Amino acid sequence: MNKKLQFIFLFILFTASIFAQKSNDSLFFGINFKWKLQPLELNQNYSSNKDTLQINVLKFYISGIEINYADGTFFKEKNSYHLIDIENFKSFSISKSQRKPISKLSFNIGIDSTACVSGALSGDLDLQKGMYWAWQSGYINMKIEGKSNSCKTRKNAFQFHIGGYLTPNYAMRKIKINSNSKKQIDLVMDLSKLFEEINLSETNSIMIPGKDAMRIADLSVKLFSEE
Repeated sequence: MNKKLQFIFLFILFTASIFAQKSNDSLFFGINFKWKLQPLELNQNYSSNKDTLQINVLKFYISGIEINYADGTFFKEKNSYHLIDIENFKSFSISKSQRKPISKLSFNIGIDSTACVSGALSGDLDLQKGMYWAWQSGYINMKIEGKSNSCKTRKNAFQFHIGGYLTPNYAMRKIKINSNSKKQIDLVMDLSKLFEEINLSETNSIMIPGKDAMRIADLSVKLFSEE
């Protein structure tokens, strides 16, 4: 076999191996952002509680991913920290599991105390991502910003930066999804369910751990469901 044919043969083998690897790394869940039945888009008007509001920023951490498969096997992701950002389409899906039917999916909204006190970290936990307060408060689990005429603030802005890793203000929350044994789970995050529970004229700025942040953290569990 001459060198040209040998190169072509090796290239085909390499391409096939890459394709096989990608097919094994199946997408095991993705997130669709919605406002009730509508797709959620930034800087668009949405109605809630006789109010009209816009979402300008939506970021949150998913961590501690665990999967129960229909065949009885179990998967727990190591170093499981993912920053979901509505402005970054690639962050909407996570694909590191085997391609077989899933019976249950669980994950956390937020960052655990171990990561919060670990100092400078990389990847989605990099401090340059803008999701870290300081070592006393740790990571921001969820960041939601926008504007509404109900907010008597500068430019009618509201800001919810939800976090906290110390008792009694431990803001990480666990989500559990029971699946109908599908190989891929499509999640819906319906942000309208959060604002149905909030009076923006009274609550429009949460920037530190505390009672108000804990309430939003509790409500965040209700936002996710299987599509």
